[in-house]
Amino acid sequence: MSSAPDQAVTIARDYYNSDDADAFYASVWGGEDIHIGLYESSEDPISEASHRTVRSLAERLGPLNQQTRALDIGAGYGGAVRFLAREYGCHATALNLSEVENERNRSLNREQGLADRIDVVDGNFEDLPFEDSSFDVVWSQDAFLHSDRREKVIAEAARVLKPGGQLVFTDPMQADDCPEGTLQPILDRLHLSSLASPAFYRAVAKEQGLTEIGFEDLTHQLVNHYSSVLTVTETKEAELVGQISPEYLERMKAGLRHWVEGGREGRLAWGVFHFRR
Repeated sequence: MSSAPDQAVTIARDYYNSDDADAFYASVWGGEDIHIGLYESSEDPISEASHRTVRSLAERLGPLNQQTRALDIGAGYGGAVRFLAREYGCHATALNLSEVENERNRSLNREQGLADRIDVVDGNFEDLPFEDSSFDVVWSQDAFLHSDRREKVIAEAARVLKPGGQLVFTDPMQADDCPEGTLQPILDRLHLSSLASPAFYRAVAKEQGLTEIGFEDLTHQLVNHYSSVLTVTETKEAELVGQISPEYLERMKAGLRHWVEGGREGRLAWGVFHFRR
């Protein structure tokens, strides 16, 4: 029997299903890839930097081909699965909790002629609706923070991986040495009790029998990304008000400033984790 999602996951689903969030992430955050980007310059467009992250994760996985079964958990608008299907011929599954995002994902798959290689599943990554040992790759970008049961999320990812399969993911985290209480404004906005840390993910993955291949600390890119999104939001605010409520934009700007401040002060962490089952 499927378990009910925790409160944090339910809140996240309602948030990403809202008209304001859908409009903001589709028009500002990166379009198809609504995740933290890899910036080579402060002038890089958000969408270009965000897609660079997708390519970087894929390059870590070694040979991918038409026999590769990949699962993206917390897939957003599905930019990563379309890349895997288009560039490598993979059969990819996008699992995501937001029905609104999933409908946009399916529409983009049809428009790009990739619907036959991509399954879009409405679901919760705390309770994956797949058999054990189903996938060669489990992938996620900046989604795990939306669960207060991250041990369960990693356990589910490990369960559905085939022996020898790979887990690759990014997640906004607190630094291992983050002083207690200093991230409360971020936690309050996301309705979370905590963020994970690199040490947490290492320990939980080891408990699930996953071997760490590597962790690349790219925390400076978290600062780059949130700074860029904040700048674009402020620059285009008059235009955005026609699509997005002023109240949402004010809350978003305040939240982005907290992320930038936390990253600059060394309280946050972000990077690419890579494990093998």
